[in-house]
Amino acid sequence: MSLFHLFGRSSSLLLKQTNSLPEIIYWGAKLNGPIDEALLDAISRPVPEASLDEDVPLTLCPEASEGWFSSPGLEGNRAGKDWCPSFTANATLEGHSKLIVEAVDSRAELALSLSVSLDEASDVLTLQSKVTNLGEQAYNLQRLALALPLPAYCDELLSLHGRWTKEFQQHRQPLERGIISQENRRGRTSHQYFPGAIIGSKGFSHQVGEVFGFHFAWSGNHRIQSGVKTDGRRWLQAEELLLSGEVRLTKGESYQTPELMATYASTGLNAMSANFHHYVRSHILRFPEADKARPVHLNTWEGIYFDHDPAYIKQMASLAAYIGVERFIIDDGWFIGREHDKAGLGDWFLDNQKYPQGLEEVINHVHALGMEFGLWFEPEMVNPDSNLYRKHPEWVLGQAGYQQKTGRYQYVLDLQNPQVFAYLLERLDSLLSEYAIAYIKWDMNRELVQPSHLGEAAVHGQTQAFYALVDELAKRHPELEIESCSSGGGRIDYEVLKRSHRFWLSDSNDALERQIMQPAMLYFFPPEVMGSHIGLAHSHTTYRQHSIGFRGLTALVGHMGVELDPVAVDAKEREQFAHYIALHKSLRPLLHSGTFHQLNASDNSWQAYGVLDQDKGEGVYWAVQLSMPAYTLPGRLKLINLQPQALYKVEVLDKPDFKHIMKKFPNWLEKTCLLSGESLMNLGLQLPIMDPETAMLINVTRQA
Repeated sequence: MSLFHLFGRSSSLLLKQTNSLPEIIYWGAKLNGPIDEALLDAISRPVPEASLDEDVPLTLCPEASEGWFSSPGLEGNRAGKDWCPSFTANATLEGHSKLIVEAVDSRAELALSLSVSLDEASDVLTLQSKVTNLGEQAYNLQRLALALPLPAYCDELLSLHGRWTKEFQQHRQPLERGIISQENRRGRTSHQYFPGAIIGSKGFSHQVGEVFGFHFAWSGNHRIQSGVKTDGRRWLQAEELLLSGEVRLTKGESYQTPELMATYASTGLNAMSANFHHYVRSHILRFPEADKARPVHLNTWEGIYFDHDPAYIKQMASLAAYIGVERFIIDDGWFIGREHDKAGLGDWFLDNQKYPQGLEEVINHVHALGMEFGLWFEPEMVNPDSNLYRKHPEWVLGQAGYQQKTGRYQYVLDLQNPQVFAYLLERLDSLLSEYAIAYIKWDMNRELVQPSHLGEAAVHGQTQAFYALVDELAKRHPELEIESCSSGGGRIDYEVLKRSHRFWLSDSNDALERQIMQPAMLYFFPPEVMGSHIGLAHSHTTYRQHSIGFRGLTALVGHMGVELDPVAVDAKEREQFAHYIALHKSLRPLLHSGTFHQLNASDNSWQAYGVLDQDKGEGVYWAVQLSMPAYTLPGRLKLINLQPQALYKVEVLDKPDFKHIMKKFPNWLEKTCLLSGESLMNLGLQLPIMDPETAMLINVTRQA
């Protein structure tokens, strides 16, 4: 028997292995003492009556052959046989942070490889496995899942669900009996079910409770199961959800799972988020210019939709530069046949009727104003009303002989078809070579129905082909930045982030909806990758009206942009947009490098969050009144993680007009205030009374 101890800054992972697959016997706070047999004796499980005669381990890939009666980690068969393998394994520890497992079942003629690594700085685990067919006969793989155990006190599950314009909605439920299964079969990461989960001690909050966070890094179908065995053991499994016949391995062929990232935190959701943010910044994000500030965007979509006039667009660009925009993006409608959303997709050629002088006319104007230029694409799609479809209807991803349903009046192209791949690569490469395009917004506006390549299920292959297309484009244009958009937040995950630089969280710019979505997304992703725009006062998706203050402060926290026609708004409103853009720029170094955390609120009518720099010298905090206050007087805003004995200057950077609802303001609002860190953390700041759907911004700066 062997013991393996992987440890990071604050956590430990302890595994036990004989000659079978390793079992995780501990995952939690860092162990600093000796790891020996006495420890194993202390936690060895009894074997109850009316059960198998030996203990059944919960391994990294639980085996039905060992008596695991929940979902086995590997399922498949070879013409109905070799369906229940039993592996013999060897494990090797690399340093103190990575375990490699090589296992084989010579009777079933299968090899299984597993890797487990624990990043020391972030405490994020990464797991991956691979199965290889060693036999002459093909092996039909049904599933290969990664499993992690959880302590018995983990009896609450937080998951993130949603829909179009309402992504990242939080849902909590008890984890007490049976299995809770989340399945996504939509062919993209999906709005409906984010591929992640948070499980912890009952009532865990932003600052309290032991929590385990999980993210399955994959942009296709997935299944995540959280379960409780009758003996009380808890576990999570994550896998690519494979369609019938989707993976068939001939001799020597392998299937490798996507990565499962996971982290443990002893002090609530904030610590979990900090771990994930650190990992993303260190290991996933790859900006072409690492030290470049995230440029403020203007996207033309809600300003002009399909109505493209170069002279007018240049006016928009001029006023965009005036209000402080740094990257100007032309959205949908620039290519031939694209007068509306029912035609043109697939024909990636500039519409010379709309742009008789070419696109250079606009690009040169944008560059002369000191801005970068960006362009919208939806490469994976084709409209039936397009030259491409009329010429190549066989290029559609679908089942031959059936009439497939359209979505948003479009079909999906089969990226596994070499001709399709070559056509799209040539079109994108040609446009990026011809024009000075610094950024593309890569959209994907429908789900996959009957996703078939050469008659076989093909979500797995389509997803890999999408990655390959983006990778090849990035290889040819290494300075290009890419935003991942999929009808808003339909493709947000770590794997696509490895080859992109920004997510469009939602097609809704409604500030109230964004105040719900953004903090939930930030559980897993740092602010600098979250596209967050100031829209018009009248929301195009909800028809709500919001003040510029509420819209501006809502967009401030992420990668900021604006979504409007600056020509159509009056001079006063342009100045207001300029104010919030300037405020964002002044805080941008802090927002995009500091530690984001959420603060406790006294009731559900308001929320608070902030970003603190790494040496705890400066922080910026939002207090947001979401709905009608629950009480006549609001609660106090208590900050966290400051230096207790340091003195901090407190100042209000932005606030709503609340003179009509208070006879007297809290004193600190009307004077410069110097308070110790311990005072700000323990006593806090008495919040003013605020109207629903308003916010204020507070800055604290440590004094020398």
